[in-house]
Amino acid sequence: MPITTAPQPFQPSVQVNLVKRTLWLLPLLLALGFVGMVAYWAEVNDANERAMFQNTLVADSQSVEAQLIGRQDMERTKLREVASRLGAHRLDGDAALKSMPEVAAGLDRLWNRLVWIDEDNQVMARATRAATRPVSASEDLHIQSSGQADHFVAPVQFADGRPAGQLLARYEITDLLKNTDLAWLNHRYQVDFLSELGEVIATTAVAGKVPKGSRYEKPLASFKESTLRLTPYESPASWKGNSSTLALLAGLVLLGGAASQLLRREMAHVTRAVATSKTEAAWRQSMEDSALVGLRARDPSGRILYVNKTLCDMVGYSRHDLVGLIPPLPFWPPDAIDDMMAYNMNTLAGDAPSSGYETRWKHRDGHTLDVMIFESPLVSSEGVRIGWMGSIVDISERKQLEEKDRRHIEVMAQHARLNDLGLIASELAHELNQPLTTIASYSAGLELALKKRLPNDLDLLTAVDAVHRNARKAGDIVNWIRRQSSRSEPKRAACDLNALVSGSVDQRKRQITRSRIQVHMNLDAELPVLMADRIGIEQLVANLVRNAADALTAQPGERTLWVETRVRQNAADEESFVEVVVRDNGPGLQGRTIDMLCSTFYSTKTNGMGLGLGICRSIAESHGGKLTAQDALHGGAEFRFSLPRSSSNPQKEHA
Repeated sequence: MPITTAPQPFQPSVQVNLVKRTLWLLPLLLALGFVGMVAYWAEVNDANERAMFQNTLVADSQSVEAQLIGRQDMERTKLREVASRLGAHRLDGDAALKSMPEVAAGLDRLWNRLVWIDEDNQVMARATRAATRPVSASEDLHIQSSGQADHFVAPVQFADGRPAGQLLARYEITDLLKNTDLAWLNHRYQVDFLSELGEVIATTAVAGKVPKGSRYEKPLASFKESTLRLTPYESPASWKGNSSTLALLAGLVLLGGAASQLLRREMAHVTRAVATSKTEAAWRQSMEDSALVGLRARDPSGRILYVNKTLCDMVGYSRHDLVGLIPPLPFWPPDAIDDMMAYNMNTLAGDAPSSGYETRWKHRDGHTLDVMIFESPLVSSEGVRIGWMGSIVDISERKQLEEKDRRHIEVMAQHARLNDLGLIASELAHELNQPLTTIASYSAGLELALKKRLPNDLDLLTAVDAVHRNARKAGDIVNWIRRQSSRSEPKRAACDLNALVSGSVDQRKRQITRSRIQVHMNLDAELPVLMADRIGIEQLVANLVRNAADALTAQPGERTLWVETRVRQNAADEESFVEVVVRDNGPGLQGRTIDMLCSTFYSTKTNGMGLGLGICRSIAESHGGKLTAQDALHGGAEFRFSLPRSSSNPQKEHA
């Protein structure tokens, strides 16, 4: 038997009130309100534009005056410098005055006459501009009236402090105006400078370009009885004079009236149909839109009103078990009840994210599943919210695939970074080889020259020798990196392992001393000479010593580092090895294995790259040996690498 009414709690109460019957007037009212708001906004905007335009006029005029005052202040400063030199050097005569570089610069800059008068107003010396100074700053300023001048005055004193008169610099006002940059104003205003009688001294007026705005005049403090006048070429226009705007607003009113009429007619046709079908549509659409996902309906208090079969299969509970329950729900994990309750309260408060949220549920048989939950309001036919409708998607399989893809991407990214790092190292080695060779050559030449000229300066000779040795060493390391990046075979040579170990420890001497680490060296004097990659072995030992020193830096109390070399016999195959041991009393390995420490990009340091031990391991293995690590007997870490004695050579390397 078909159900003709919606089940509880979705049963609506249909009431037709006066507001709904007059909703057809809403488009017209909205159009009228919008037109009124636009008109008010336009009026306010016009007033603001006029005020801003007036403020801009005032600011621009003040900026012009500031330019003029700044230029005058600069000229006064230059004149005071000339006056101080006149008194200090007691220059006398026109030729002496004009020969001063500061005077020549001032005449070329702005001054057209310079006069030095003494205390009795007698002329001591004078200098006059020889030729007309070319215009340099603004060629858009047209001079209408010249001849107006002003003076800069600076007192002159002798070196003993006695007054020596005054120095007067005369300049034409029009010359100062020509040197004022007005280009930034020309596109907005016609700029005029007026005398006290209203006569135009200078102007930027251009034929065919007529100003349209109202004038703004400002008396200039830099020139007495002078005025600056700005006349804008454009001024803010009122919206009331724009016929297009008025036509648009009128059209909006007519459009709103027409829409209201159409809406009134359509409402009469659909009111009865909407009233009978809205409740059924609200229920059916909420439940049937997502038939392949879990669905649940809840009332405003969070009580479950409805669940579909998919949701029941998802959590392992029957519909009878779930309907009527309130939070906390049985499929929530016990360790996440507080978080789930917070999500539930946010949803009931209307704060559920529209994009959904991920969470984890627990199946009745105990296994967990990842789900994505989308919550939306459940409304009645009148638009009243009567609960919440949730769509739940099981994303466990997708999460597993994403995790698998993430791990795959991380592995690929590691390989890509290693490849890029190799390319960068090869390129850097290629670029650094030439300058390091140059440094070594120049330092060797410098050492020979110093031995000839300063044979007794042992400190300087020692420093140059150290530069030469380190440059050669750096060059060897660069060449070693290039060989590692190429397809060439490793370069093996007869090596004294004790010397290599001692040199590697000396490389870290500064760090060891700064960290207050005690170093104990126990080198077997009977070690055989090995055929090995000298640079690679040096880098291997240096990296182990550096790691030990870094681990000891944060170690409280005594800090000790032991470095040993010895010959070890392998009892299994009776083969002997040369072994190097680096041990410290630091924090130890803390459960880490050598495989973990040599993993690519794995590092225990905050600024480490995670490549050092992996490279050390590859160097040891390339020589037929191996690198191992273990906790030291009395605390700390112990790293050791071994090289087969079969690679020994009776001839030592001579460096």
